[in-house]
Amino acid sequence: MFLKRILEDIAAVKKNDPAARSSLEIFFLYPGVKAIRMHRWANFFWRHKFYFLARLISQNAVRKTGIEIHPAATLGRRLVIDHGAGVVIGETAEIGDDCIIYQGVTLGGTGKDVGKRHPTIGNNVMISSGAKVLGPFKVGDNSRIAAGAVVLKEVPPDCTVVGVPARVVKRAGVRVNELDQIHIPDPVSQEICKLEARIAKLEAELKEKSQ
Repeated sequence: MFLKRILEDIAAVKKNDPAARSSLEIFFLYPGVKAIRMHRWANFFWRHKFYFLARLISQNAVRKTGIEIHPAATLGRRLVIDHGAGVVIGETAEIGDDCIIYQGVTLGGTGKDVGKRHPTIGNNVMISSGAKVLGPFKVGDNSRIAAGAVVLKEVPPDCTVVGVPARVVKRAGVRVNELDQIHIPDPVSQEICKLEARIAKLEAELKEKSQ
């Protein structure tokens, strides 16, 4: 089982990384593959209540790869952590199958939750570099999180989210909530209109009282 998972991880990297030249190169030199491999051992010992040994393996992986994965986190099959420097995956995080995570990604908590504190990532999700997914909600299958996005609430399946805080800009490949940069409302003009309406109302009331 363990060997099968390693071979799947290597195959996933070869499929998704055009720079990958050989399976041996991926196995020995790719920090993401090494971090995932070490996490599987750490997770095994964590589930069997050898907590100190699990954390020892986890912290050794951080020193070797720059990728921090809590030994209790759940990783799916064929996960690709590309480049990987600065990736942090929290204790109660769950990641589905066939996902891709780039450097600088955090799957963390907000500090306000207890118990389940970290996100659940569905299948076939891509999380681009520098994105932060914070809180105990779900990111739906086949979704895409843009570079630098800060995701603070649930993402539906088949969506693309961008920004801080993140918002849905595509659903099932169709753009939604498209911002018109030319015909956006003028906030100053809107406030002036409100004032004019208020003045007109007050003048009408004064006129009515004076009669």
